[in-house]
Parts: sequence; structure tokens; C-alpha cells
Amino acid sequence: MAYVPPHKRHSKESGGQSPVPASLSGQFKKGLNFRSPGTNAHQSGKIVYADNAISRWLAVGLDDDGDHLPSGVFLRPVSVEAFERKSGEKPLALAKSCTANEDDETGRDHNKKPWVHIAETVMPDLVSSYEVVRSEIEGQSMEEIKPTLVARFGKILFHGSPSFPAEACGDMVTETSLRQLKRSFYTNHPASFVENVTLRVIPEIGLSFAYEKDIYRVELSDKSRPGATISCKCIASKAEQGLELYKVELNQVRHMVVDISCLNKDQDMRLMLRTRNMLTAISEKEKNSIRDLITSAVIDCSVEGGWRWPLGKESSGDRYGVIGFCHKVSKTYKNSSVRLKVTHADRFDSWRSLGEVTEETVLKLKGIASELHGQSLGTDLISDMLKDAVKMIWEHFLSCGNTVI
Repeated sequence: MAYVPPHKRHSKESGGQSPVPASLSGQFKKGLNFRSPGTNAHQSGKIVYADNAISRWLAVGLDDDGDHLPSGVFLRPVSVEAFERKSGEKPLALAKSCTANEDDETGRDHNKKPWVHIAETVMPDLVSSYEVVRSEIEGQSMEEIKPTLVARFGKILFHGSPSFPAEACGDMVTETSLRQLKRSFYTNHPASFVENVTLRVIPEIGLSFAYEKDIYRVELSDKSRPGATISCKCIASKAEQGLELYKVELNQVRHMVVDISCLNKDQDMRLMLRTRNMLTAISEKEKNSIRDLITSAVIDCSVEGGWRWPLGKESSGDRYGVIGFCHKVSKTYKNSSVRLKVTHADRFDSWRSLGEVTEETVLKLKGIASELHGQSLGTDLISDMLKDAVKMIWEHFLSCGNTVI
């Protein structure tokens, strides 16, 4: 079913890459950088990579077979409606046939558990990326920059080559052909995944409920900041029948992205180091322009919780314009080292007139991030913490419920 923007729905009710360690470089050429050189922003301006960002792909459960995928592993077309509406093509995902060896999770290196292999491969990239971040935040507080190490779960999608076979086996797919493909990480979960996380995983790993948030995020373009997006967190003001602005940030900057194909699991994994700057150096005039734009949104009683901007009110002067809107209801669970956010998100991209309702989970590895900031980088303690975190993810999140797609 085609997506219907919130303001048109009818309510049922009125209401720079680090080198791979030599011991690991042979595993299916896993240090692949799929991001085009010199590109630091998505065309919408929402996804921004640092100039020296690391973008890497790993695969766990593959044997080393030269330049080709091993027998039993192949690329298959998958149906992802939101992706197809955005790009006009059907993406591809790695899969493993039922005849392939399901017992070998580590691939070529049979002496290491998968979480050890992943952590040891990621650790050099994490250290080098955080060194750059830490040098950039000298003289600024952690709260202003917010460096965060997160894990996400979903499916790695390859795309960008219309001439690629509809279904390609190992003898057809090479490292060279994969380098020509773009990749995306699709994070929308089926209800069974969210149910398993909520009812089974959270108690098993010792998380406690922290809080629930119901927020609206309005994304604005700013002609004075090309390629950047201003992210405005808002709450619904019942008294004013509108949106109330309470926090203004610049869009996230990605410093390290490691996508991990987990062939013997239902889900793939992404480990990402990112920052988000608070927009503090802003004049009173700029604040007022942003606030006026936000408060011009009106609730539409004919839609299910939707908001809209009256005609001609989607921009403020010749500087700010609404480019996206998202309503998020999230529950956060935490312990001393991690924070898990389970979110129902209803988003709409004004630039493309595309939207999607998703169920998402984000695991913030706050203990590792704090240790990175407070100690010498590359310590054994940080390495051990990363191994423990990836082991927990591997055992509890990657086979939780049905596959994403």
C-alpha cells in the first residue's frame, strides 16, 4: 500500500580508512569502502560523513575464496517498498543457502568466536575515529558534541547497478562488482522482533525501564549552512494546539560506520560512531525565525495525530524551510553500560514526498564511549568491553524474531 502523508490521512476517529590488521585482511577482502570518494553528504543533506570518516563492510560466516563469494552464498533481490519508492530499484541482500555449512560462524578464522573477530577488526577503526573526534572537541563539553557509539540491527542492502543479475551466486559476484554497488542499512523491524526484544531480551540482559518520550522532530534546511540540516525537537502543546520547540541541533555526523553481514543470523549489524552538535552559536533573530516556523504548524483534526503547515508557511523568509517531519514514540531501557531505545516512528520526507512508518531499535554503548573519552585510547579494557558488547548483541539481538526482510 502506498504511503499516505500524515496531513492527508483520514482518521477513523475524530481525535580516511584505517588499515585492516594483517591477520584479518584475507577474509573475503572484508575492508571494503563502498562510499564514493569525496562524498560527505547524502543528497538530501540529512546524512553527513566527516571528511575522514571510515566506512567499512565485514562479513561473518564466509570462507576465503579469492575474489568470489563462496559456494552457498549469493545475492538475492528483496522487496522493500520504501526503498523502491525512493530509488526506483529493487535492492539486493546477501543470503546463504540451506545447504551451506550452518555450524561455521567464523568463516576462515576457525579459532575465533565471531564477536572476537568483529571486535578485533573494528577496534583500530574505532580508536582512530575517536582520536579525530576527541581532537575536535578540545575546549568543548561532551554535551555540546555528544559523541555516541551505537549498534543497530537490520539488513544490509546493496544497490546502484541496474545491470546486476536478479539473483547472483558466488561465482558471479566478485569483490570488484561489490565495490561498484552502494549499500544501505535497513532498520525497520517486524512486530515479532520488537516483541521479542521487549519481552525476552530486555530482562535477559538486565535492562530496566527508564522513561518514555513522545516527541516531534522537524528537520529544516538552512541556506546559510549548505549540506546541513537543523533538527528541531518539539512537543505537542495541547493548550496552544501546536508544536512547542525545546531543543535545536545540527544533523548527525558519522565518523565510523562498520556494516557487518551475519550470514548465519536473521539480522545484520551496524556499529557506528557519530556526533551531533548542539546549535548554540545562534542569534536571537535566528531563534525567533526557527520558532515562528515551528509554531506555524497546526494540528489537523481529520488525521491520526498528523500536523501540517498552512500553504506558504513551510518556509521562513528566504533562509529556513521544512524538509522533513517525524513523530517518534520511544521507550528507553538502560543499565550502567548500555541504553536501548525502542521506537515507533512515523516520518515524512518533504523533499521526496516519501514517508514510512517504522519500528526501530538503537543500542547505545555508553560505557565504551565514556571509557574512550576518559582514558588512553587502545587500552585492553576498551577492547574487552567491545568484545563483551558484541557478544551480547550476537547472542541476543541477531536471531531475535523473524528476519527484517
